[in-house]
Amino acid sequence: MHSNHLLLEEPIRMASILEPSKPSFFPAMTKIVGTLGPRSRSVEVISSCLKAGMSVARFDFSWGNPEYHQETLENLKAAVKSTKKLCAVMLDTVGPELQVINRSEKSISLQADGLVVLTPDQEQEASSEVLPINFDGLSEAVKPGDTIFVGQYLFTGSETTSVWLEVSEVKGRDVVCVIKNTATLAGSLFTMHASQIRIKLPTLSDKDKEVIGTWGAQNKIDFLSLSYTRHAEDVRQAREFLSKLGDLYQTQIFAKIENVEGLTHFDEILQEADGIILSRGNLGIDLPPEKVFLFQKAALYKCNLAGKPAVCTRVVDSMTDNLRPTRAEATDVANAVLDGSDAILLGAETLRGLYPVETISTVGKICAEAEKVFNQDLYFKKTVKHVGEPMSHLESIASSAVLLFSPKYGCIIRLVYSDFSFC
Repeated sequence: MHSNHLLLEEPIRMASILEPSKPSFFPAMTKIVGTLGPRSRSVEVISSCLKAGMSVARFDFSWGNPEYHQETLENLKAAVKSTKKLCAVMLDTVGPELQVINRSEKSISLQADGLVVLTPDQEQEASSEVLPINFDGLSEAVKPGDTIFVGQYLFTGSETTSVWLEVSEVKGRDVVCVIKNTATLAGSLFTMHASQIRIKLPTLSDKDKEVIGTWGAQNKIDFLSLSYTRHAEDVRQAREFLSKLGDLYQTQIFAKIENVEGLTHFDEILQEADGIILSRGNLGIDLPPEKVFLFQKAALYKCNLAGKPAVCTRVVDSMTDNLRPTRAEATDVANAVLDGSDAILLGAETLRGLYPVETISTVGKICAEAEKVFNQDLYFKKTVKHVGEPMSHLESIASSAVLLFSPKYGCIIRLVYSDFSFC
C-alpha cells in the first residue's frame, strides 16, 4: 500500500536513508512535554532538557508535595533564564486515581497463582497477602472475573514491577484477587487501575482544587492536565473553577483520556477542551491490544480537524533504563507524528529515568525526521476542506500563515492556528 501522505522521492533510494540528516533552520514543530522529578529537577539537568528540546514542563501532583514541586519550578525558572529557552508549565491533577498505600515502603513480592486481598482499611500494613487502597467503594464496583492492574507505572506486558489481578470474590468491603503474574512492587504508592470499571469519584478532587487554587494560581500555570476526564461536564466544571482564580482564566485545559468512559464521550469532550492527551498507558489496559492503534489514529484525526492540539504518551518506556529506544518505540514516535500528534509527553522516562536529556534529544530527532516526510500540502488541503468557506478572520489569518511557510517556499512547517498557543 503506497503511503500517499508521505513525501518520498521516487524512485526511493534506500541508501539515502544512511545519509546524515540535513540541518534545518526550524526546530521540530512537534513539542516535547517532559515530566520533572527526582532525575530531572536540578538546574543543570533542566537546562540540558531545555537545550535538548523540552518546551513544556509537567508537574505530576499524584506524588510529591507542593513544596517539592515549587523547588523544582524555581530551578526551572533559573534554567529558562540561563538558557534563554521558553518553557510552559503544565499541572497534572490526580483525579479519581486509585492507589495502593505502602507506608513501610518495603518491597512486596507477589507470586503468580497466589491470592491477595485489596482492602480499604488503610491501617493494615501492605504485604504479599494484603494491599490497602484509598477507595472505599471498590467492592461495590467490581465483580468476579474483572481485571485490576497495580504498579508504579502500571502493566505494560513486559515489566515485572506491576501486577495483573483477576477478581476472585468480594468479601464485605474487601476484594480477593488471583495474581496472574509474578511481580515485585517497590515504593510507597502504586497506581491501581480497574479495567473498564466505573469509579464513582469526582474528576476534580478536593485535593486537586486545593493544589490548583494555591500552587497553580501562585505560579500562573499555562496548562491544566485534567486526569481521567470522562465527560464534557468534567471540563466545564474545571473551567468554571479556573475562572474564579483570577490569573488562571486563560489557563488551557487538556483533557486526559485514560479509560473507556472517556473514549465513549470523546467527541463532546473534544468540543469543550482546549487540547487532548491520549494517555495510552491506562487506556492501553482498557482496550484490546489490536484496538489501540485505531483509537490513536481516530482520536488524532478528530483533534486535527477540530484544530485542537493532541498529545501522545508512553512512547519510549524502555528509555527509562536504556540509552536507546527499541525499534518498535522509534517507529511508534514517528507514526504518532505522521498520524497528526502535536506533542509527545514523556513521563517516567524523564521523571525517574536514567537518561532524561538523551531521551528528549532522541525523541526530538525522530519527530524532526518524521516531519520532513509529512505531506504538508495534503494535510492543509484536507483541513481547509473541513473548515469550509467563508472562513472566519482567525482561520483566514492562520491559513495565510501556513501558505507563507509552505513547502513550495522552501520551508516545511505544519502550522494550525490552535498550535500558536502551544508553541
